[in-house]
Amino acid sequence: MAQDPRTPAAGAVASTTSKLGAVLRVTSGNFLEQFDFFLFGFYATFISKTFFPAGSDFASLMLTFAVFGAGFLMRPLGAIVLGAYIDKVGRRLGLIVTLSIMASGTILIACVPGYASIGLFAPLLVLIGRLLQGFSAGAELGGVSVYLAEMATPGRKGFYTAWQSASQQVAIVVAAALGFALNVMLTQEQTGAWGWRIPFFIGCAIVPFLYVLRRSLQETVEFQARRHHPSTSEVFQSMLANWKTVLAGMMMVAMTTTTFYLITVYTPTFGKTVLHLSTSDSLIVTLFVGVSNFIWLPIGGALSDRIGRKPLLLVISGLAIVTSYPALEWLAHAPSFLRMLAVLLYFSFFFGFYNGAMVAALTEVMPVNVRVAGFSLAYSLATAVFGGFTPAVSTYLIQATGDKAAPAYWLIFAALCGFVATLTLYRRGGAAELQAGLG
Repeated sequence: MAQDPRTPAAGAVASTTSKLGAVLRVTSGNFLEQFDFFLFGFYATFISKTFFPAGSDFASLMLTFAVFGAGFLMRPLGAIVLGAYIDKVGRRLGLIVTLSIMASGTILIACVPGYASIGLFAPLLVLIGRLLQGFSAGAELGGVSVYLAEMATPGRKGFYTAWQSASQQVAIVVAAALGFALNVMLTQEQTGAWGWRIPFFIGCAIVPFLYVLRRSLQETVEFQARRHHPSTSEVFQSMLANWKTVLAGMMMVAMTTTTFYLITVYTPTFGKTVLHLSTSDSLIVTLFVGVSNFIWLPIGGALSDRIGRKPLLLVISGLAIVTSYPALEWLAHAPSFLRMLAVLLYFSFFFGFYNGAMVAALTEVMPVNVRVAGFSLAYSLATAVFGGFTPAVSTYLIQATGDKAAPAYWLIFAALCGFVATLTLYRRGGAAELQAGLG
């Protein structure tokens, strides 16, 4: 296969290339993705009033979260189309394409005038921006995870792939800190009128820098060593032939994506509208959660390299099944900053350890020649069905049951899916379990 003219002459990731530098360059797009997604969730109440005016605050918020979730419905399509493209042309060029599409969606959402100015075009354009972001994100995460897995030092695949999610936590911390600063400097009226757009404009401003980082990526040795790169039709055929693996992978991801969106994107809304805590309290908790996630992820990945993926996945999903409701009920019974911090840091421990093992496991169970497409499709389906709609489902469950701890039901269901999927994928000492210790 002819080398793309835009690929650096150095070709493969050489031994002289800094591993740290490669990790930073490949995860840069993940930062933008999560930065914008978190902002959309945090400023949901302001976005609902700007773009989705309705007869009640609940209806406006549900419309906002529905549009937020709609972006996740595009992820499976992006996983198949862009994932197949990355498996065909290479990790580097494919990840440049995903970043470009993602940036287009971010810029669109930041610049759209409100409903009062352009009417129905406002929510329509916001929806288009979310769909572009979702389409891109469908393959972005898989492409980054596979790149990290293929460049990893033997025996340390779990540790390296954990940095895909860790980069997203940096985005959460930066976005939460920025939101806290704006909350201190601006009044509620100023934030609602125009202040909420400032972080989105900052996201737009860093796009050129992220693009430069992505262009400096080098292709992985493993991909360049492959003699056959599948065509798009071959990728689709392989996905169809391995649908059981993709489905089980989706169920395994359900636990991690639901936990993540519960403790990050939904946290500010939950703290303000359900627990009636201050905006500052919710932001500080979210900031600590991002830091906690960042710490636990590489530890979970490294631990899975040592003891295997299966034990870690089963223990953490089991703990989530048994303790999620009691933890949230304890918080809802007497809401306070300290209780919210304690519960969400506990859930952060779930997320960090489970996801640290899960990402590496998912790269290992997928067929090598369609690794990006398979990983991306499984992850995107889980995000579309579970994670992306976590804010909307949580809002509905609380409204329908009157139980402030009701989001735990959704988390428990996702944890059950993860537990069963892990047993399925690793049954009878399957290939995944054999590879788990090999990194």
